[in-house]
Amino acid sequence: MKTLSLDIKKKMYTTEGERFLCFSEDIHHGEFISLVGHSGCGKSTLLRILAGLLKPDEGTVKYGNDIWFDLKTKKNIVPQKRNIAYMFQDFALFPNMNVEQNIGFAQKDKNPDAVSDLIKVFGLTNLEKAYPNRLSGGQKQRVALARALASSPSILLLDEPLSSIDWQMRESLQDEIIKAHQFMGGISIMVTHDRDEAQKMGDRIISL
Repeated sequence: MKTLSLDIKKKMYTTEGERFLCFSEDIHHGEFISLVGHSGCGKSTLLRILAGLLKPDEGTVKYGNDIWFDLKTKKNIVPQKRNIAYMFQDFALFPNMNVEQNIGFAQKDKNPDAVSDLIKVFGLTNLEKAYPNRLSGGQKQRVALARALASSPSILLLDEPLSSIDWQMRESLQDEIIKAHQFMGGISIMVTHDRDEAQKMGDRIISL
């Protein structure tokens, strides 16, 4: 089982001035991490560094025996080779694709049967041909989760995925995210401002 190891430093420019994100942690296979902290402390920055969308100023990022980033050797593996799924706050569904197409788009090797399985797992049966503008917030959330898992990622990154969901739907969607983590069987890291949510969902809470 692979461990994700980070030891990085990154200068950030915030509304409160110049700050440094310093993070050193080992995250083990199967863990669900709740990442908490005040606005501007670097939670989303950390996810972007993990995904390969942003380079640290110092340090290393390793996954098992694979080095994803090492400043000293100038190694920086591109996002496409990190096997990470990144779910954004707005879900980022393609408006010109239906549910089935949105999920299938993420697959490396196209497999309609695997798409059908994900549609069933996330309760989207009978919505396969529906477009995002016809879906509720909760349905969009489930499509985004299914699409994230369609690529068979080792690591799932979730940047405040429930921030735009009303409180009545929030609890059921927390369960959907936990289901997605268990279905994937790897590492999940979720940014949240809600301490109760962090405690409910995370195997471990990391505070920045």
